[in-house]
Amino acid sequence: MDTVLLFALGLLAQGLDLSLGVPGLRRPGTLFPWHRAPSSGRVRRAWVIPPISVSENYKRLPYPLVQIKSDKQQLGSVIYSIQGPGVDEEPRGVFSIDKFTGKVFLNALLDREKTDRFRLRAFALDLGGSTLEEPTDLEIVVVDQNDNRPVFRQEVFTGHVLEGAVPGTYVTRAEATDADDPETDNAALRYSILEQGSPQLFSIDEHTGEIRTVQVGLDREVVAVYNLTLQVADMSGDGLTSTASAIITLEDVNDNAPGFTREEFFMEATEAMSGVDVGRLEVEDRDLPGSPNWAARFTILEGDPDGHFAIRTDPKTNEGVLSVVKPLDYESCDQYDLRVEVQNEVPLQAAAPRAERDQARVSVQVRDVNEAPVFQENPLRTSLAEGAAPGTPVATFSARDPDTQQLQRLSYSKDYDPEDWLQVDGATGWVQTQSVLSPASPFLKDGWYRAIILAYDDASPPCTATGTLSIEILEVNDHAPELSPSSGSLCSEPDQGSGLLLGATDEDLPPHGAPFHFQLSPRVPELARNWSLSRINMSHARLRLRHQVQEGLHRLSLLLQDSGQPPQHREQLLNVTVCHCGQDGVCLQGAAALRAKGTGLSLGALGIVLASVILLLLLALPVALLSRFRQQPWDKGLLPGLQDDLRDNILNYDEQGGGEEDQDAYDISQLRHPAELAALSAPLGRPLLRRDTPFSWVRPPPSRVLPTSPADMADFINDGLEAADSDLSVPPYDTALIYDYEGDGSMAGTLSSILSSRGDEDQDYSCLQDWGPRFARLADLYGPP
Repeated sequence: MDTVLLFALGLLAQGLDLSLGVPGLRRPGTLFPWHRAPSSGRVRRAWVIPPISVSENYKRLPYPLVQIKSDKQQLGSVIYSIQGPGVDEEPRGVFSIDKFTGKVFLNALLDREKTDRFRLRAFALDLGGSTLEEPTDLEIVVVDQNDNRPVFRQEVFTGHVLEGAVPGTYVTRAEATDADDPETDNAALRYSILEQGSPQLFSIDEHTGEIRTVQVGLDREVVAVYNLTLQVADMSGDGLTSTASAIITLEDVNDNAPGFTREEFFMEATEAMSGVDVGRLEVEDRDLPGSPNWAARFTILEGDPDGHFAIRTDPKTNEGVLSVVKPLDYESCDQYDLRVEVQNEVPLQAAAPRAERDQARVSVQVRDVNEAPVFQENPLRTSLAEGAAPGTPVATFSARDPDTQQLQRLSYSKDYDPEDWLQVDGATGWVQTQSVLSPASPFLKDGWYRAIILAYDDASPPCTATGTLSIEILEVNDHAPELSPSSGSLCSEPDQGSGLLLGATDEDLPPHGAPFHFQLSPRVPELARNWSLSRINMSHARLRLRHQVQEGLHRLSLLLQDSGQPPQHREQLLNVTVCHCGQDGVCLQGAAALRAKGTGLSLGALGIVLASVILLLLLALPVALLSRFRQQPWDKGLLPGLQDDLRDNILNYDEQGGGEEDQDAYDISQLRHPAELAALSAPLGRPLLRRDTPFSWVRPPPSRVLPTSPADMADFINDGLEAADSDLSVPPYDTALIYDYEGDGSMAGTLSSILSSRGDEDQDYSCLQDWGPRFARLADLYGPP
């Protein structure tokens, strides 16, 4: 350190011409031969101080570093000071200066690793505070000492290398640092391996710290992990040292093939079951457990041509699990001899010492059990026409028993038949209907009816099979189309109105319904001369007049046909009222009233009936008068109780004789209001016909004029009654109308010509002989023989 001080003082004396202020001190020119010798004259130089070096960790304190001096004033008249880090800045108190002598002292230990140099500012002032010299820099360099050991960046280094790796394979790298000056030997590091076991398989580069393999023989199955002790030293290996560990793991390669622990395995399986495990095949593999090099893969080479078995690998134990994936049949095969192979999922290394694949024999014995019957066709689909009568065969839904070596009997029953429509033979499985299935059944889904049939054997316990019987209900064209509406009105002028829109409905489902065909009945060819039908769409047609016809009611016979196979047709009557229309093509009020009246009796029929009633009343009136004059006691008069209104004693009932066709009864109100009969004289057109009217019916001739001869009266009455009975345009009035109750107090007898003899049994008509030749014929007809 003295040398450093003399060096600093010599530099200060030469460069600044500053006096040390110490008597007898000579300038050490011989210590610095590169400096020029001073000349004999005095030369002023700049106030410059070169860098001052001082060693870290110097302990003899305070230690004088340098003395600065200004030649501007005499000694003792200059004030010196310094500023900067280590003085008035952190770290404070490291340096100080004697303000009168200019000596700079080191007051604290220096640490180069914290601060490697200090830059201070030096000032020279006179006693008055004026600046004598410009401020100058004072740089103090801290000289490094080897006071720091090298340190590894981590305590444990890890590395991985494949087993069997070739020499020189890189494994990992160890790194260390040193806080000392890297430009000196204090930080010159060297790496080495202190311990790695035997043999010496790894080496480390002393400069870089890279660890590599040095020879072959790395076998994971022998040693899986190597622990190395590493060392690093500074001073190029001769200084301070530190240690660390390196853990090197050998990565597995598939250098060991799996092998069965036995050459043959024995197992047992139950027939008619699938998805069950039969047994396990044990294997061993020295490779790393859980890795693809260790995982086994099994293959059935022989003995299972139909694919009844499968082998999967248990990922935890690496065993092969043999399972049944397709049910076994004891009756077909009672034992299976399988040849099984095992290998790894990844290919085996070429240098593997064992064979790549191993094989074993697996014997599986099948155990017989009672199996459930099996339907030969399940579900069984069949079809049946709608409306099938009870007893119609449906199908034979039979099953077979797989247990052919056991004598068992099968039985059948219904499990699901919501409409109770089917009947199943318990011994044969023959299915037939036992009722008629309604087409409106809620259990018909899209035309299909589903039932479930059971078949079970007589074993103990019995086994049951379930079969589904699906029956398609075929639509049958069993309904003819029907006209809708059955009546309407048309304008008498063909060019007025839009015609009469006609539609048709059919209870059958497609394709047995629309499109419909409308046609005027070919049996009445004269209809085509006055009327025309044109099709609008699949279900409607339009009726029009070809030319003007008589206003009133007209009955047209139409032929309707559907599109079923075979088609159904119906001939139906259409009531068309031809009326006088206005500009808008709508019937006028008078025409509407006419149409309403047209639905009643025809004029001819009503005239015949009224004439007959009037004639009978005329015949009965003399009898009543004669009976009153003679005061003869009759049990029942012809017209007793004239004070009673016989018409008011007739009660209407829902069913009134004459069968289903007698739907239009005679309106008794016409007898209560005879004045209204005058309206019947208006033209009505063609009268309505009853539904039972045959197409070949010919309208009876109009009624004749009353005869003038009394002898012809009986023939006139009989002809009138016969004409009324044969007139199909009116309801069958001349029939026996049966009433449950006709009211009390009516003494009138029946007016029917059919029951006239029965109703007049108690009447005495012998008095008619006294009335003259006009009533003699009646006396012969109704009097006693």
